[in-house]
Amino acid sequence: MSKISFPVIAIAGGLLAFGCSSPDTRKADLEELTNYYPQYPLDTAKHGADSTELIMTNFAGPDIVPSPAALSVSPNGNVFVGVDMMGSLGKEPGKGAIVRLVDSNNDGELDSHTEFVKVDNPRGIIAVRDQVFVLHTQFSEETGEASGMNLVVFEDKDNDGVADGPAKMLIEGISSPVSLRSRGTDHSTNGIRMGIDGWIYIAVGDFGFPDAVDRDGTHMTMLGGGIVRVRPDGTEMEEYIHGTRNIYDVAIDPFMNIYTRGNTNDGGGWNIRFIHYTQSGEYGYPNFFKNFTEETIPALVDLGGGSGTGSYFMDDDRWPAKYNHVPMMADWGRSQLYIHRVTMDGAGFTQQDEEFIKLPQISDLDVDGSGRMFLAAWNGAGYFGSPEKGYVVRVVPKDWTYEPFPDLKTATIEELTALLKANNSVSRFHAQRELLARFPDEAGAAALSVATDKTLSLEARVAGIYTYAQATCENGNGELMKLSLEEKIREFALRALADRKTCLQGVPLDPFIEGVTDPNDRVKSAAIVALGRIGNPEAAEELLKVSVPTSFKQPEKGTEGPHATPNSAIILPHIAVKSLVKLHAVDAAVNAIGTENSKIALWTLRYMHDPKAVDGLIKAYGDTDNMELKAEILGTLSRLYKKEAPYDGSWWWGTRPDTHGPYYKAITWESSDKIKDFLVGERNAQDDPTKRQFFAELNERNRMEIEEFGEEQSNLVIQETEVDLEKIKSKKGQVGATSIEDVMIAVQDLKGDPIKGKALFTSQGCVACHSIEKGQPLKGPFMGQIGSIMNRSQITESILKPNASISQGFASVLISTNDDKSYMGFVTAETANEVVLQDITGTATKLDKATIKTRKVMETSMMPPGLVNSLSYEELASLITYLQQQK
Repeated sequence: MSKISFPVIAIAGGLLAFGCSSPDTRKADLEELTNYYPQYPLDTAKHGADSTELIMTNFAGPDIVPSPAALSVSPNGNVFVGVDMMGSLGKEPGKGAIVRLVDSNNDGELDSHTEFVKVDNPRGIIAVRDQVFVLHTQFSEETGEASGMNLVVFEDKDNDGVADGPAKMLIEGISSPVSLRSRGTDHSTNGIRMGIDGWIYIAVGDFGFPDAVDRDGTHMTMLGGGIVRVRPDGTEMEEYIHGTRNIYDVAIDPFMNIYTRGNTNDGGGWNIRFIHYTQSGEYGYPNFFKNFTEETIPALVDLGGGSGTGSYFMDDDRWPAKYNHVPMMADWGRSQLYIHRVTMDGAGFTQQDEEFIKLPQISDLDVDGSGRMFLAAWNGAGYFGSPEKGYVVRVVPKDWTYEPFPDLKTATIEELTALLKANNSVSRFHAQRELLARFPDEAGAAALSVATDKTLSLEARVAGIYTYAQATCENGNGELMKLSLEEKIREFALRALADRKTCLQGVPLDPFIEGVTDPNDRVKSAAIVALGRIGNPEAAEELLKVSVPTSFKQPEKGTEGPHATPNSAIILPHIAVKSLVKLHAVDAAVNAIGTENSKIALWTLRYMHDPKAVDGLIKAYGDTDNMELKAEILGTLSRLYKKEAPYDGSWWWGTRPDTHGPYYKAITWESSDKIKDFLVGERNAQDDPTKRQFFAELNERNRMEIEEFGEEQSNLVIQETEVDLEKIKSKKGQVGATSIEDVMIAVQDLKGDPIKGKALFTSQGCVACHSIEKGQPLKGPFMGQIGSIMNRSQITESILKPNASISQGFASVLISTNDDKSYMGFVTAETANEVVLQDITGTATKLDKATIKTRKVMETSMMPPGLVNSLSYEELASLITYLQQQK
């Protein structure tokens, strides 16, 4: 069968049909999409009363998969685990591998395993067909030091569980090598996941990267974190969103909504946040989320401290309805898998989070084609990894029964097309990949039959649309145009039409122009983003008509804006501005100053460091008598005075960067002098204290550093990669003022004085709960042999994070008695009738069991965090050295 071809006349016919649809007749058909995301408590009349009990079983232990940082499951249930005994702060290569786990008889127990390939710092894995995509750190054979992070793909065509040969490079250098050598991978590039649109989405930590190169030879730089995507063959690399802190993974739903749960425990105002992403959006870290929040799309919720890791969107009707159609987010710091229940809200979402599965330092999760979930537990392997910690578990619903997944390699095109209609995303995705690989000439027609079948579920039809788009590229644009006439699927057809810049040939502008005014905000969003991708400057006029809500206002001086409160109203103008910038619509934006579209025009011009933009703003200032507009123009010119310096990867802003904004490392440019002369002239035009104050505030807000406007002191600090420990090691309170990761790094490099450490063991109160000499009264965990049980980094972590690893037998117990008294401590002795409880001061209390009303084992350590916050690095190193010698 020959490849489907749609000539230009077919696209024209589709456009004619589109034009016949009057805007007055359009409606937003969102019922099915809205109902897809269930809210809890569930309507049992609609969903049925099903069991929500889950069965968790051990699948593999540290003898096979120590320090599991990532995992991926093939559709038939083979689990590929990324073993990373280097951890997030280690720098010594040769400690990583991908291990394949096989349950050959599907009884829930591991039958065999193989080392698929040796690879350092495996942080992201995708197993599809006979390929395994891996995101990992590359080390130089000559120096033994990290040279960057790469996205590669291995093949296993004979299915023996061992990679057939060397990896094929897809993207090289997608993390800063300087930062990797200095710190390890703690803020590097991490998880990868492929969507039904055929793109690999990459979670980039805020190391960013100075020069990533894909197989096309495309070069890209990213200052800070975000999401990058690339085709499976390593081509068409592009930025998807920007402005995240340290995301570890992405979850993707069947409709190509993307979600993450952030990773931070360092304070500074940016906590864990759950975010839904709109393509091309800016999310604010670190330059905008405090003082320029109006320019960002905010997160859906601020969740406090923690460490978000693996992510997954559950779409499998074999799971209880309560746990289906929801993003699931692992949090390593909280040892918890969370569910975030999302509700559609215009072009965005709102959310409600809840605890789901408890697992010690959970790092990743994935689901196979039979509905089996596998989760990886770091389980106290520490910041430097451990050969003795970590495991993988399997989780299934109570009434789940195994359903063999079809052998896709022998499946017919009819069988694969049927799987494209399945009631779970895993089957649809892998059926798509097999169709495209084995039936490239026939996949388009098969997928189109699914996309056009109105009796199918919306998620199946969307899978059909994206499969069709990948099979036909520009040859399928005519049929996608026809599909865009149907209200229910218009959003997805328009997204697919503009999804790949290499397939835009012959795509008309009109459907997207009309989409900007569609009654469905999600269609508007798809159309606005697409216009920026298509690149036709004729779209600027329509984009400038997108209204800006009243919430678009800068925070009051000295206050933080709402950076983690859902604001669906800001999404459409935000992405309209991004598309205008991509179109480089300088003239259109300048011409709109002073019109009803002035606000979005001036917002757009903030990012246009172009002499034409500066000249246009100065002229518009002189042409108006509107004082409010004049002030807005001055603010825009002030913003343009400097721009962000090119990022070369030689520095990183650290775990607590300066958050003033709008630039982190600002420099002047060719029009800076003209801007300065104009602003100074306006400030000096009359001796007005109010005007002087206005310019002084512009100077401070935009970090212009123009002396004529005042002596505002900048607190911008660029944290260089190399830290001079000699200068800061003796500074009191340095431990409490620094992130845990930075303390761990510092203490590893300091020897410490064990004599001082012994004194600190008493002065810091350690002696109250811990014995050090044999024969001393039993208190908390015995420290007399701690050096033979834990290494230096493990001792450090147990002091800094007491709850991370609680010694066996020393979990805190809360007892309440019949006389309404409460006692907390750990049990030092117990008989059938009595229990002895010792509190944090070392005081022991004997309790008659008959008087006990409740007894609860706590999940937190009795040792409070922060006991060593007042110490210097050197003092903490001394304490650790002393403990390390106790063997």
